[in-house]
Parts: sequence; C-alpha cells; structure tokens
Amino acid sequence: MTAFDMDSQRQEDFEVMPSKEAFASANYDNMIDKGEVTIDKSTALHRGLRSRHTTMIALGGALGSGLIIGTGSALASSGPAAVLIAYSLVGFVVWLMLTGLCEMGTYLPIAEGFTGYASRFVDPALGFALGWCYWIKYAISTPNQLTAIALVLQYWVPREKLNPGVFIAIFLVVIILINYFGIRFFGEFEFWLSSLKVLILCGVIILSLVLACGGGPNHEATGFRYWHHPGAFHEHLAKGALGRFLGVWNCVGIAAFAYLSTEFIGVTVGEAQNPRRTIPRAARLIFYRIFFFYILSVFFLGMIVPYNSPKLAFATKQSTSAAASPFVVAIMLAGIDVLPGFLNGCILIFVFSAGTSDLYISSRTLYGLARDGKAPAFLARTNSRDVPVAALGVSAVLSLLAFMNVSNDSKKIFNYFINCITVFGLIVWICILLSHISFVRACRAQQVPKEKLIYRAPLGIWGSWYALVFCVIVTFTKNFAVFVHTPTSDFDYKNFITGYIAIPVFLIILFGYKLVYRTKGVKPAEADLQSGLAEVELHEVEFAAMEAEQLAHQTRWGRYYRRYLSWLF
Repeated sequence: MTAFDMDSQRQEDFEVMPSKEAFASANYDNMIDKGEVTIDKSTALHRGLRSRHTTMIALGGALGSGLIIGTGSALASSGPAAVLIAYSLVGFVVWLMLTGLCEMGTYLPIAEGFTGYASRFVDPALGFALGWCYWIKYAISTPNQLTAIALVLQYWVPREKLNPGVFIAIFLVVIILINYFGIRFFGEFEFWLSSLKVLILCGVIILSLVLACGGGPNHEATGFRYWHHPGAFHEHLAKGALGRFLGVWNCVGIAAFAYLSTEFIGVTVGEAQNPRRTIPRAARLIFYRIFFFYILSVFFLGMIVPYNSPKLAFATKQSTSAAASPFVVAIMLAGIDVLPGFLNGCILIFVFSAGTSDLYISSRTLYGLARDGKAPAFLARTNSRDVPVAALGVSAVLSLLAFMNVSNDSKKIFNYFINCITVFGLIVWICILLSHISFVRACRAQQVPKEKLIYRAPLGIWGSWYALVFCVIVTFTKNFAVFVHTPTSDFDYKNFITGYIAIPVFLIILFGYKLVYRTKGVKPAEADLQSGLAEVELHEVEFAAMEAEQLAHQTRWGRYYRRYLSWLF
C-alpha cells in the first residue's frame, strides 16, 4: 500500500452495476448478484466516448501546433527534403508504438491507461514515473498551445499593440470550461472541432497541390523548383554532408513534437464505449492517417515555400512581420489576397482544439494516478458529471506558464516548450514500448490464447524493439545544437535546460519511488493479465445489446458514412 492509498473510501460508496435485465449473460448475472463486479461512483469515469469520438479525438489531438506551426521551424532550419525524410521516419516509429499500445489496450482497456500497463508488466516504479511525467508533459502542453495561439494572433494584432497575455487569459478560461462540462459535451464538441480540423487540413493539402501545379493567381508551377534553389537541404551548423545530416536530425526532433498526442488513444480506453472494437479500428486507420495528413502535407509544403523565405516567422527575427504557419506563407507567396487571413483563422481553431485535448489528457492522467494510489486520493473524486474536477483544477494551474509570453518573445517561449515537451513525450513512448515488450513476454509465459488478443501489432515485439532504440537515441541527441557554439556565441543554457530537464526528472521519480517502496521488476510469469477483464467483458455484453438496437434503426446515411467516410473521420 502506498502513502496515497484511498483509505477514506467506505463500503457504502460502492454499488453494483445496473440490474441483471440489462445483460444477456447468465454468468455475468451471477457475478453481479454476488457483488464480484462493482464500481465506485464517487471516483468512476463515464464511458461516454463513442467510436467516432475516440478515433477523431485521437487524430484531432495530434493535429495541433506541431504540424501546422512547427513545420515552419523545421523547414527554415533544414530544408524540404530533410523535413520529408524526418517526418516519414518518425511517422513509422509512431505507428510501431501505437500498434503495440493498441494490442495492450484491446486485451485490457483499464482506466489507468498505459501507466497501468507499465505498473503491471514492467515495474510499479515505472508506472509511477510514467504517469507523473505524462502528466507534466500535458500540463505544460496546454500553455504551449496557448503560446501558439498568441503567435497566430500576432498575424493580426502585433504584441506592440496588444500584449498577448489578454488573448491567453480568454482562451484559457474557455478551455477550462469546455473540460468542466463533462465527457459527453467534451466528446461531442471535440469531435466536431476535430472534424473541422480534418476538413481544413484536407483543403490545405489540395490547395498546396494546386499551387505547386501553377493554379494560383501568379500561375507559377513551382513543382520542385525550391528543391533546386535554394535547395533540398539546408546545411545546419556545419558544411557539406555533415551539415545536411545534422539538418535531417534536427528535423527528427521537431517531427517527434508534431506526432505527440497520437498516443492519446491509450488514455481514452477508460472512457471509450466497447474499446475492444473501437481501438482496433482506430489502429488500422493510424497508418493511412499518418501518411495522408503528415507526409503529404510536408511534401507539398516543401514544393511551395522556400526554406529561406523572409515571410517565415522562424526564418526572421521580426515576429510581427511574418506568419507563424508556413501554409499561410505559401498562400501569401502565391499572391492570394483574402485567403491568408482566413487560413490563419482556421489555424487558430487547430491550436485551440489541441489545447482543449491537452488539458483533458492531463486531468485524466492525474485522475488515473490517484485511482491507482499514486497521487492524493482527492484527485480521484468526480462530480455529478463524472468529471475529476480536482485533477482538472490542478492541471489547469500549470497552464498559467503561458503568461511567460507577457514579458518575452512568443517564438522563444514556443521553442522552449517544444524542447521540454518533446523529451517528455519521447520518454513516454519509450515506457509504452517497454510495456508492450513486457506484455508480449508475459502473454507467452502465461500461454494466453491467441484468440484472446483481439488486435495484434503487425511487427510484434521486434517492431517495438526497433522503435525503442530509435526513441532512446533521439532523446539523448535531439538537442545536440546546444553543444555546438562558436567563439562569438555563448553556451545556450536555456535550451540546454529545457531540452534535457525531463531526463533527470524522470530518473529521480523512478528511482526515488523504487528506493522508498523497494519495488521489483515484474517477472513475465507473474504479470497481472487478469484483473479488470471481468468488468470489460461485462461492459461488452451491455454494449452489444445497445448496439443491436441502434443498428436496427440505422439510417441509409449512417450506413453510407460507416462504409465510405469513416476512414477519414
């Protein structure tokens, strides 16, 4: 038992699941009658996320400032070819990580998410450290999105005219209120907002292709012109082949930031309806979405914007004279008058939606830690809407870091956040991959039947090993630029701190917990592969009856959407 065990809970807080008439299985009826399957309503989440909510929020949460703004930084520093290589490489690694996570999530979709998997399959100390690092990552992701909002708004209102702190305060209040209204409102709101983001990005990709083919007002078919002049690669910190390689590796770190939040699906398993069907479907679509939204967008971007364009915010020192997003720059270069402002408004929707999702994830992560006895018990309490208000409030406090924009350049603050968040995110991916490797070993040791694994990672344990090694290398080398300085430049201690502080924080939490509670690594034969299965199967029975009734009344449009459009949304 840990120091934060919820010993204040009383037996009367617990009540059995709904009446047995709601379920078809006699076996589960007996379990309910005997009280073997119970939930604590004062600390229980509500499974109010439908399949479309889970898949769209997982995608929408990732389509944020990393893709729509961070690519500008990557393009300016490294060139179009480096951006394409980096985003493709990291996209493949992300796909490997997510398929491993989905394999665990379909077998055992527990409320704690992947922090619970790390505790069960690797070491309780790893679950503790992973949970807290994941919370820190997303607790500072919301102020990062607010910083991105400040950057985007400076397209219309320079900070010399109005301090960005005003906009940050307004959007912060709105984001908190959306999370407070409950999972049903949040799920529906975020679904439609994310759907709008998908449509906008589809439009941007099509427009980029049109501009590359000469369909803009200037009728210039740029094609691969910018790959020849100023060039496909921008030498970074060195000359020749070394400079081009460093440019690619610099982009790898930026690409990793762009893909963060894709593991969001591992958090929603606790609130997803019928996760054993929802999660495999989302996993199958991950590969196509990564290719369509990430790879195509950066490929076309490199065709329509030169890396040395003075209109790129990250290629000039004057923040107010350039656009934060390279896609806005592309439209400006094409000579379209009205569309840049419209697209900039759409980008504002991107980062606002991502900020809403980030606060949701951080609050649910803190809630999961409390439910697992690894955070103070009061953080697991939920209100009448099943919202963990205490966890939400604590997570929202760190969003105040966004007000650093009041006294400093928003670009600098944005890069500081990117540095810190990316390494925390890479550590999270490493822990997820370790958990999947241990999960596969445990299934083999305990001879779990293959039919019990609803979804299996295509490349199995070896894919996770490859992704693990890659993520470890990137974690330690992502911020290599801070060690390269000339006699005229000082050591960049700010970027060094923000780029590497995540590593000692993670190690201190991990080994501190091990020393205090003397935890040991979990042996494959002793890993807990059973606790929680009964509750999941009970939910499946209930959902099957509800779904049968819904399918009987499904409209023609519903069938058309499910067959032809659901891959996109």
